[in-house]
Amino acid sequence: MNFHYPVRPLLTALMTRNRSFYFSNSTYISGTATELIQQAKREQLAPTVYPVYHMLEVNSELKQLVKQGQLCKARDMFEKMDHRDEISWTTLVSGYVNASDSYEALFLFSNMWVQPGLQRDQFMISVALKACALGVNICLGELLHGFSVKSGLINSVFVSSALIDMYMKVGKIEQGCRVFEKMMFKNVVSWTAIISGLVHAGYNMEGLLYFSEMWRSKVGYDSHTFSIALKASADSSLLHHGKAIHTQTIKQGFDESSFVINTLATMYNKCGKPDYVVRLFEKMRMPDVVSWTNLITTYVQMGEEEHAVKVFKRMRKSDVPPNKFTFAAIISACANLAIAKWGEQIHGHVFRLGLVDALSVANSIITLYSKCGLLTSASLVFRGITRKDIISWSTIIAVYSQGGYAKEAFDYLSWMRREGPKPNEFAIASILSVCGSMALLEQGKQVHAHLLCSGVDHEAMVHSALISMYSKCGSVQEASKVFDGLQMNDIISWTAMINGYAEHGYSLEAIDLFEKISSVGLMPDYVTFIGVLTACSHAGMVDLGVFYFLKMTNEYQISPSKEHYGCIIDLLCRAGQLSEAEHMIRTMPFGIDDVVWSTLLRACKEHGDVDRGRWTAEQLLQLDPNSAGTHITLANIYAAKGRWKEVADIRKLMKSKGVIKERGWSWINVNDQLNAFVAGDQAHPQSEHITTILELLRENIGDARLEIRSLHEDVVD
Repeated sequence: MNFHYPVRPLLTALMTRNRSFYFSNSTYISGTATELIQQAKREQLAPTVYPVYHMLEVNSELKQLVKQGQLCKARDMFEKMDHRDEISWTTLVSGYVNASDSYEALFLFSNMWVQPGLQRDQFMISVALKACALGVNICLGELLHGFSVKSGLINSVFVSSALIDMYMKVGKIEQGCRVFEKMMFKNVVSWTAIISGLVHAGYNMEGLLYFSEMWRSKVGYDSHTFSIALKASADSSLLHHGKAIHTQTIKQGFDESSFVINTLATMYNKCGKPDYVVRLFEKMRMPDVVSWTNLITTYVQMGEEEHAVKVFKRMRKSDVPPNKFTFAAIISACANLAIAKWGEQIHGHVFRLGLVDALSVANSIITLYSKCGLLTSASLVFRGITRKDIISWSTIIAVYSQGGYAKEAFDYLSWMRREGPKPNEFAIASILSVCGSMALLEQGKQVHAHLLCSGVDHEAMVHSALISMYSKCGSVQEASKVFDGLQMNDIISWTAMINGYAEHGYSLEAIDLFEKISSVGLMPDYVTFIGVLTACSHAGMVDLGVFYFLKMTNEYQISPSKEHYGCIIDLLCRAGQLSEAEHMIRTMPFGIDDVVWSTLLRACKEHGDVDRGRWTAEQLLQLDPNSAGTHITLANIYAAKGRWKEVADIRKLMKSKGVIKERGWSWINVNDQLNAFVAGDQAHPQSEHITTILELLRENIGDARLEIRSLHEDVVD
């Protein structure tokens, strides 16, 4: 084990005085210790600039500089002092700890330890333990623990509390709990240290148990104790615990603390009570930046982005300046609204403030531009980030994947593998998504092989993405193999497999899989019901589809969405029950869009219902007067009944409106290059060569037809 050189003199002294606690050999000791001791002596003999004041006055001035954050001036004054006592050393070490500079703090503490005539008191040791926690220096922390036990300083509540905090922060939870249990006297700092350590380590229930025990022991609380208990409630989604703690904050008079109120807001937000967050904010006398940011974030999560923008405008009129988290939240609101103009204005503002390099802000800007369709701007922002994190990479890959730009998405993935962090499940899921949407089966298989080698294939998100990719590429058997290989059942993967079966006509398999969900301890969600309703629609099982629709609302308490109604309408249309489908369209509790009307119109064409088809087409043309598809479908309905005059009238109407039928397009992947084609299009760089090959094929097909016809005539003769 290697140690940084500043603490080696201290290790030497501690191991000499405390051999019973720390068993080791002398390999840790080197000549550097002697050099540092000599250096410390030279510093002690440095020329004196300050006159000889009383130590109380000198230490008071030193403490004031540290308190003001002027560490450079404090260090300069410290090094020029003719005499330094325990308070001088502890004050400066504490300053570096508060500045999160553990290296310099331990360097000073190491020099202080070898100074003759200094007493190692409880305050000095507790500050050193804080530095060990900050720098995750487990070895030195354990050595100081041993010294505390041998010297009796362990009985000090300051030392014991600092030990608990140190062990918790370095990940040694059990040792921290042992120190706590052996304490004869526990104050609010000790209790808060143990509760905070457990909660930050993910042991929320254990933290709440200690909080309850603290309440029974009649020890007073502070705002930090309440906040950490509320965090445990929020992370465990224990709303009733959070409400009980909220009641205690009011009784104890902490409901005026912005620190506690902000934590309460976070708790209610995570527990699905955003309206409580709004109430808390409105009661605050002087909301700080965290309060404003919490409220904006809450509105964004509620889907009320317009309110989030209004709150941001109110904040700008107040005396509270927004920070990087505030800007990240409001940029997310603009992204959800897909209003590029607002986002660009905020982008310019954060650029002027110098916050554009903050990862949370930059990642939000990338998402904003992608949702507004400005992929080039999103790419420029990404390339301008000096230190890209996993979220930055995953976001830019998702941007191009969702836009259908497979080549660019794979390029970014390759760049990420070369220079960035290891691709996580979000980046991989995005790549698999574009493989599925563009039917890139071979590339999807390559990604699958990479997953097996890298060990990311165990994530539920990756499983579902693999199943969806294989299903969309038409390889249902491969999707089934991935599903059968699941080690842990999750509803996302089950839903992906049900949808895969349903989309490819394997309706019975989809329904059978749906019926097995409860047997593995899973609960279907609203997406799962979309899959099984689609399966019923493709199989023409009207009664079963209606049964599942009612079961979703009555048994599982899932409110039907527009997609669920669309599935039932499609089911009724396929079964020829057009009157029932029209009734459901009229009565569903959602705004009627062109999707459901188009479904009914196609069914009218299929079943020859001219009158309902004409009426449905009128509803569609009210939504989109220039819809080529609606005009053409209605013309086909008339043509099927031989009503050519109406067909001619529609053609004339389309011509007068300038409505042109959209041309279909297709694509093919050659050598990892996606080639798109539109009928009559000559924009492809190899258009001439392609046309030449097509002409040769046409000629060969013509010759083959002549040969077949000649052979047929010979056979007949």
